[in-house]
Amino acid sequence: MQYDVTVIGSGPGGYVAAIRCAQLGMKTAIIERYPTLGGTCLNVGCIPSKALLDSTEHYHNATHTFAEHGIKVPKVSVDFTQMINRKRQVVNDNVSGIAFLMKKNKIDVFHGHGSFETANKIAIKKEDGTTETIETGKVIIATGSKPASLPFINIDKKRVITSTEALELKKIPKSMMVIGGGVIGMEMGSVYARLGTEVTVIEYADNIIPSMDKDLGKELMKTMKRLGVKFHLSTGVTEVKAGKTNVTAKAKDKKGNEVEFKAEYCLVSVGRKPYTEGLGLDKIGLQTTDRGQIPVNDHLQTNVSNVYAIGDVVRGAMLAHKAEEEGVFVAETISGQKPHINYRLIPGVVYTWPEVAAVGYTENELKEAKIPYKTGKFPFKASGRARASMDTDGFIKVMAHAETDEILGVGMIGPRIADLIAEAVVAMEFRASAEDISRMSHAHPTYTEAFKEACLAATENRALHI
Repeated sequence: MQYDVTVIGSGPGGYVAAIRCAQLGMKTAIIERYPTLGGTCLNVGCIPSKALLDSTEHYHNATHTFAEHGIKVPKVSVDFTQMINRKRQVVNDNVSGIAFLMKKNKIDVFHGHGSFETANKIAIKKEDGTTETIETGKVIIATGSKPASLPFINIDKKRVITSTEALELKKIPKSMMVIGGGVIGMEMGSVYARLGTEVTVIEYADNIIPSMDKDLGKELMKTMKRLGVKFHLSTGVTEVKAGKTNVTAKAKDKKGNEVEFKAEYCLVSVGRKPYTEGLGLDKIGLQTTDRGQIPVNDHLQTNVSNVYAIGDVVRGAMLAHKAEEEGVFVAETISGQKPHINYRLIPGVVYTWPEVAAVGYTENELKEAKIPYKTGKFPFKASGRARASMDTDGFIKVMAHAETDEILGVGMIGPRIADLIAEAVVAMEFRASAEDISRMSHAHPTYTEAFKEACLAATENRALHI
């Protein structure tokens, strides 16, 4: 078969790239090695973790805040099997939706492991052992990533697990140690902490969610401690040993003292690494970097002119929405258009409660770049809407240029932040000033007013409600 474009990988980057290629009139194929479409995000990542985060937040509210709302629930218990089954149903519904979109856009789907025979010929090895070969004009590599580990850790998927296994546990563990205080560790840690698991987080850096503004990490840690989560920062794990019923880890703290941890499970969440194994890159003269990434130019084109790469296999943040933007970017580039992505304005989100999000520069980055800036901050405890919903943890922090007032960075932690960050992204895409947002009407009472107030605070300290 002959195609204009073939996409290898059906995660958010891959399936969006395929849809946009089809919309632009290209005969398109997509290859997925697993039986279902959607990649890590839909099957074992973004979607199932959010399903469990929502379920456990409902349970936490039923046991901790309902009474104050005047709702009496005599006895609340967890049906963990149903919780996991609901998560699976959410995944199935989303995966079915992707399959529908492929049919709607007349995209041919091939299931099997795709690899290069030549730059224009892809072999697809199927589960039954047979191989099918297709020819293609262009190729988009969108094979995503897989959980990373440390050299001395053996992930047995029984006691030492990744987020994939954490989404499918048979019962609620009594204890869990989490190695890594990044996004995945905080999300899965909060899921089980809400259900009563004793969660201990071990982080090598001196703060959690280290890629974000330090103020956000401090506030999130404060709220998670109230869930009972214990934190050991500036602590490097040196050894992990799994037994039949528990896991023991040894580490060194910031003073060089050896400390030991023991728990039923050890969740390894030290990041992710590009997945490019078995693609046959060597056959077409493609080599990966020392970090396993595929080198690309500003058009996301590899050194093989008809082959492009997007998402987690290339440089930049490993985020589903970044991959989606790149999928559209490549499809439009191939069709002769001149699309654009502002990588600085791709937001990052942590779906704990309170939620955390950030876009643009962090305060540290502004200091290091010696960019003059001013800061405005507004706490949710001063928000009428937040008081009404009992979601007063957190704040919004705006950093604007000291001379031009252009918004350079925004950090948020609080209620519905994953949605609220979009206002900051829109403002910054149009290079709005803090004064611009200060002059815009925000409905009252809403959480979004906190963004306006933070912008007012950044402009001559004019916040009205603090």
